[in-house]
Amino acid sequence: MKFFKKILLIILIIFVVIFSILFFIGFTTYSSALKEKPLLQRVEEVTSDEHFVKFENMSELYRNAVIAVEDHRYYDHGPVDFISIARAIFTNIKNAELQQGGSTITQQVAKNLVFSQEQSWTRKLGEVFAAFDLEKNYNKNQIFEMYVNSAYFGDGYYGLYDACQGYYKKEPKDLTLDEASMLAGIPNAPSLYSPNVNLNLAKKRQAHVINKMLEYGYISQNDALPFLSYGE
Repeated sequence: MKFFKKILLIILIIFVVIFSILFFIGFTTYSSALKEKPLLQRVEEVTSDEHFVKFENMSELYRNAVIAVEDHRYYDHGPVDFISIARAIFTNIKNAELQQGGSTITQQVAKNLVFSQEQSWTRKLGEVFAAFDLEKNYNKNQIFEMYVNSAYFGDGYYGLYDACQGYYKKEPKDLTLDEASMLAGIPNAPSLYSPNVNLNLAKKRQAHVINKMLEYGYISQNDALPFLSYGE
């Protein structure tokens, strides 16, 4: 019995040490980024843009499409979705490749506003601290606004307004299901899913978005049918 207690104590100590190291690295990474430019200033630069699209001025279809495909539990979890992370880890291990990341919309805003697009584990740790800071200062709808207004939509279009004008020559509030589901799928990989780059891949990604909207109850089977022939 004493032997098992010692083993458990050693495991606990190792866990605490690892957690402390990761905490320190993440906090240091985030603090270093803020020295270059404070978070509030970064947010102000995005929200003060003349073409910044407010939450209420977006098509509801578009908002639902983004939530469905990017972070369907967005309004139910905090800055980090530990359930999604656990699911992503399980999927990646099961398939022996990095297929899912588990990042929330808030974490993606942190990446867009605070960090570069370069993939690194130290950046991911810093991203967590930035996400908590964002949700401490802004509500979910405001953070959603920051996400779609800072995202890259391919073809040189940064932000939802430019993407709507560039691809469809219309206002964000007027997007149809076809247009909304297409735009919602692009930021995941703009160089692949821009319809002006590879229409076939863009439509497959769109079908994935439509399936997610159907799965989470945003649209009906009849709404989805015209898009599902593209497959995933």
